[in-house]
Amino acid sequence: MNDVMAELAKENAQVTFVKLEAEAVPEVSEKYEISSVPTFLFFKNNQKVDRLDGANAPELTKKVHRHSSAAVPMGTGVAAKEDLNGRLKKLVNAAPCMLFMKGSPQDPRCGFSRQIVELFKQHSIQYSSFDILSDEEVRQGLKTFSNWPTYPQVYVNGELVGGLDIVKELAESGELENTCPKAVTLENRLKSLICKNNVMLFMKGNKEMAKCGFSRQMIDMLNSTGVEYDTFDILQDEEVRQGLKTFSNWPTYPQLYVKGELIGGHDIVKVLHQSFYI
Repeated sequence: MNDVMAELAKENAQVTFVKLEAEAVPEVSEKYEISSVPTFLFFKNNQKVDRLDGANAPELTKKVHRHSSAAVPMGTGVAAKEDLNGRLKKLVNAAPCMLFMKGSPQDPRCGFSRQIVELFKQHSIQYSSFDILSDEEVRQGLKTFSNWPTYPQVYVNGELVGGLDIVKELAESGELENTCPKAVTLENRLKSLICKNNVMLFMKGNKEMAKCGFSRQMIDMLNSTGVEYDTFDILQDEEVRQGLKTFSNWPTYPQLYVKGELIGGHDIVKVLHQSFYI
């Protein structure tokens, strides 16, 4: 098969042939489910488009000729590069702090990624992440885009900060919290939510569709007063739903706040509403 590949390489100068030993790159073997050798993988624009399992010279020749002779419209390469750069720009700006890593914060797939996740946790950094093992195009393209050859990579407001060594230096100097956004504590988040509007109703559902009878009655009472108010659906955020009970020392919903101060639940508002109309 080596002779066949050598001949195919001569005949198809526009094709790049790469030979890998399966045992030397187990992550590649695992990703592409290589269970026997030889296995031939065909790529175009960093995407796998075909494969051939086993030493079948006629079939290999046929596949190489088919894929190498496929017409490529003029300018396709440039357009693909522009599309990738546009995608990378969106990704690095997807959150105020973006971590490109191997795996996820819950399951880092390399020691460097694990260390940087731990540093972010220790310093309460708010960030989002992207698993570069899940997208080979992003994995390779971001190296060129950022001119940074290794992972993990950290971006703040779309600008590259660096990798693990840089983050370590920032942590040791005390500058990490000034460089990357701090995670908002639940208490601060709750304070911000209850002050979002002069009148805030924490309920099950929203103004258009209350999800329980008490919430529906609260909406009716508030609507009848003509007061402007905003709502928060506690069914959509379990952290807020449980945290606000402790924060306000009020165990049930709905809860009504005016200028950041708790008024009470359904029964209290019902009494106030009846008094208002007496």
